[in-house]
Amino acid sequence: MKIRENYYKGKAKLRYIFYNRNFGKIWYPYLYPSYWHMKGMKKLPQKQYINYFSARPNPGAGIGHQMANWIAGYWFSKQFGLLFAHIPFSTSRIPYTSSPWEYFLGFGQGEITVEELVERRGYQLVRIPLFNEKQKNELEMIRCIIRSYTDQKTVFLAEQDQFYEAQYGVMDTIQKKFYAAPVERGKLVYEKDKGIHIAVHVRRGDVTKNSSNPNIQMRWLDLCYYEEILKQIVLYLSEKNVHIYIFSQDIKEVTDSFSAFPNVHFCLDMNEQDTFWHLTQADVLIISKSSFSYKPALLSSGVVIAPKCFWHGYPESKRWIIVDEENPKFYFENVRDLF
Repeated sequence: MKIRENYYKGKAKLRYIFYNRNFGKIWYPYLYPSYWHMKGMKKLPQKQYINYFSARPNPGAGIGHQMANWIAGYWFSKQFGLLFAHIPFSTSRIPYTSSPWEYFLGFGQGEITVEELVERRGYQLVRIPLFNEKQKNELEMIRCIIRSYTDQKTVFLAEQDQFYEAQYGVMDTIQKKFYAAPVERGKLVYEKDKGIHIAVHVRRGDVTKNSSNPNIQMRWLDLCYYEEILKQIVLYLSEKNVHIYIFSQDIKEVTDSFSAFPNVHFCLDMNEQDTFWHLTQADVLIISKSSFSYKPALLSSGVVIAPKCFWHGYPESKRWIIVDEENPKFYFENVRDLF
């Protein structure tokens, strides 16, 4: 098993170097056989099969990142007029394996899998180049590639980490799947019908304030950001029974910073799935610059407070409050009627 894992891990690394690092260069599409198949098409095929689109959750990434991959695949399948084919969530590079997240999320329920199509139904797997969803010429190139295969049973596979900015475009779909999943999730530490429960995700561990890596710096939020938001919420809901739950990897920093708040609870030793579940069930969720808390926000029916500068989009909803991290003032009054 370890030899197979290392084999597929090596293949993935070489593929990233050869393909992903050349994205944006003029010759990039030329690296793909699917591009040349499209260029060699003389006329539109007469025969037409029902074809599929998929994207693989990156097994080398965290679950928030993996969900972004899956969501991109689902979203673009609809944009290109194709059916969606599911690839399981996994932490292994070996094809078609799955992790406990596959069953916890339930996104594969009711979806045909790539494995079923390729291994048992005679479909071929065709990779397509990375594309910028905001560039019409690149989208048209992908559509032309897809049209060139209409006479062949094909599953189109997005290149690893194909970006889809909005993410909330499939929010209704993933909520239905998540809450219909036949899985028993952990018991909540708060009682949903007693008081107002505020969950705060403070991203630490993999991010540091003084990192020289700009990709890490962009993910940092000072504790004063969270403190200012909490002060405003506690003030607005002063007549309510408010409880605050802190989820983080930095025990000392958060306990020193948030201990002064009333009814504060530190949930610092939960596993990932229990933490994720609690974030989805909070009445108010204060997210960090992290896909790990952004994805539970997409699954939440509560109020979400989010930093303005983030790499994914936010839905236009009364429940979503977008806050400038440099001056985290907001008007919670607008959502008081939700409590």
